[in-house]
Amino acid sequence: MYITTYSKIHFTPLEPKQEEILVEDIAHAQSLMTRANGHFPEFYSVAQHSLACGKEAEARGYSDRLVLACLVHDGSEAYLSDITRPVKSVLKGYRKAEKILQDAIYCRFLGSVLTEEENLAVKRVDDACLYYEFLHYMGEKLMSEAPEKYSDMIFETRDFKTVERELAEQIVKYWQKI
Repeated sequence: MYITTYSKIHFTPLEPKQEEILVEDIAHAQSLMTRANGHFPEFYSVAQHSLACGKEAEARGYSDRLVLACLVHDGSEAYLSDITRPVKSVLKGYRKAEKILQDAIYCRFLGSVLTEEENLAVKRVDDACLYYEFLHYMGEKLMSEAPEKYSDMIFETRDFKTVERELAEQIVKYWQKI
């Protein structure tokens, strides 16, 4: 079974081929996917979240490899969709499928999967961005203590084509650096 991507590739998410994982497919799909399963009061895309994570990683002085990892850390969502954290944890087999695909994405763009230390660094950035997204849009503190924030996060509805182009450019920029 396959999906047809934006670039017209017949892609098998459960048996991904690295050469079929394309920047334009990830950037396009994520620019049209909303964060928080559409429950924020205005449109804020997964692509905007990915850009915020990349910017936050850069502001923290992370390596180009880790900035790129943050830019593509939700890449699997371009092929599997964005499923909320509480639901992911109970979907039998979903975490395994997501890991297989996300590892293929990391191998495609980074040359290898993330180390445990790199995974923790990406998670810290992702959690910080998630915290401030929910604080801004919902007035809700998802953690008892606010994570440290190093960058200015911009929360506004942006044209999806502009965000798509920006995410693709950032991925390519950092991909060329490593």
